[in-house]
Amino acid sequence: METRELRYFVAVAEELHFGRAALRLGIAQPPLSRAIGQLERRLGVTLLERTSRTVALTEAGTVLLREGRAALDAVAAAERRTRRAALGAAELVLVTKAGASSELLPRLLDAYAAEPGSVAVDVVLCGIGQQEGLLRDGRADVALLHLPFDSTAGLDFEELGTERQVLVLPAGHPAAARESLTMAEAISVPGLPPPRWPGSDGPGPEIRDHAQLLQLIALGRASAVLPASVRSQLRPELTTVPVVDAPPVTTVIAWPPHSRSRPLALLIRTATRL
Repeated sequence: METRELRYFVAVAEELHFGRAALRLGIAQPPLSRAIGQLERRLGVTLLERTSRTVALTEAGTVLLREGRAALDAVAAAERRTRRAALGAAELVLVTKAGASSELLPRLLDAYAAEPGSVAVDVVLCGIGQQEGLLRDGRADVALLHLPFDSTAGLDFEELGTERQVLVLPAGHPAAARESLTMAEAISVPGLPPPRWPGSDGPGPEIRDHAQLLQLIALGRASAVLPASVRSQLRPELTTVPVVDAPPVTTVIAWPPHSRSRPLALLIRTATRL
């Protein structure tokens, strides 16, 4: 298969409409239809069920969509890492969600800098749910991810620690006096709806980053179930209540499985030691 064919197929599979996919790709619809037909003949399978009004993925098409996305990510990552190598930049790019791992990250950076053979670490603080994509497409060498919210499929990783979750809410709210809450109670606190993460639905305000979320909670517009380590970042007007049945959150350090970087290996060993 050619990467061009995979890009064409992924666009059609995500749009489920040849016209919209052609517009997204910047090509005419007839050559797009011919390319998908050629790909199906080459594979010997039907990828898309077409009618005059609808396009639907077959089981084989669903598999190729998943695998095709991974393959295109790998190609993009190879391009970016090759260009970075040509620039001779002796550094690691570490990506993590802004506001997360606030206790671990400075300890890790200090301990790694003290190791013989370490290199400069460029820290990228990203929005909610973005760190995994930056790692997969080659813009980062290593990431701090948080299970079960992020996916480690196709990545190598080491677990660094597991913690419980708490409800963050304004200190003056009546629910702040509770010793603990269940998950069902935490997401239905009167007057404090849970936030809407990017791409999700819900009654609360949409948030894009950690700082925005904490400010909205302080204003009495929302509450949120977060890892217990968030307590170290809270201002006096915020407090937490343990959520007894919330799933635990595990912080992991993750990297591409094909990486052979000695500085990266040293960073991972430092993280697991901490």
